[in-house]
Amino acid sequence: MPELPEVEVTRRSFADAILGARVTGLRLGKPLRWPLGVDPETLLGARVGTVQRRGKYLWLPLEGAGGLLLHLGMSGSLAFLDTTPAPGAHDHFDLHTEHGLLRLTDPRRFGAVVWAAGLDAEPVATLLGGLGLEPFDARFDGLHLHARLSGRRVAIKQALLAGDIVVGAGNIYACEALFMAGIDPRLPAGKLSRPRADRLAMAVRGVLGQALEAGGTTLRDFRDAHGVAGSFQMQAQVYGREGEACRRCGTAIRRIVQGQRSTFFCPSCQKR
Repeated sequence: MPELPEVEVTRRSFADAILGARVTGLRLGKPLRWPLGVDPETLLGARVGTVQRRGKYLWLPLEGAGGLLLHLGMSGSLAFLDTTPAPGAHDHFDLHTEHGLLRLTDPRRFGAVVWAAGLDAEPVATLLGGLGLEPFDARFDGLHLHARLSGRRVAIKQALLAGDIVVGAGNIYACEALFMAGIDPRLPAGKLSRPRADRLAMAVRGVLGQALEAGGTTLRDFRDAHGVAGSFQMQAQVYGREGEACRRCGTAIRRIVQGQRSTFFCPSCQKR
């Protein structure tokens, strides 16, 4: 599933190219998670503004015509094309512009393209309203993390995945950040000490920063808008390495299931 690094890498790969382009057409394929919410004809002629990201959502402002909120779902991807090839069976949204074609491909159709009059208008306001801080926001630090985890009984990894404290720490990156911080993923969130919260906040930012530099993670089919794969999976310390030796201490990496998601960790380096 594309997480924050993959969505940000995607944004960077087409945002400059589409900036200022006039919308010349819009095609809808099979229904996605939610309806578009506007007559496509009303968007023709609008110019695309600066593409923004919030969590795992992308916002494409359309000058004088609101904007489009995009989510890649479980397996979606965006491509920005100079040509206009015929849509395939899994191509469910095309935005034709003067500068090229923005196409959403989503085999499982869990993604979404939704129109709103602005970021503060429905349904976008509700979709974004419950999101936590961005990991590179100066306000996201150990103090914030410790305060928001207070009283929570859920495991620390589950608290990171919830997205209401900080966005972007998806399954892969939560595993890696907890390893970097030396914290057992099963630790009750409310028992995380302030010093360990400081380390974890730094680890979350560090891991996500590394992932951005690596172009994201490509386990199966992630590509940016120009078809380039990510390489962070080659740097992973614990994720996907069940039974392999920890690169720090040599202990075999373990895998457990938390909330129906695989968790990888080193039982020696990570403490409760």
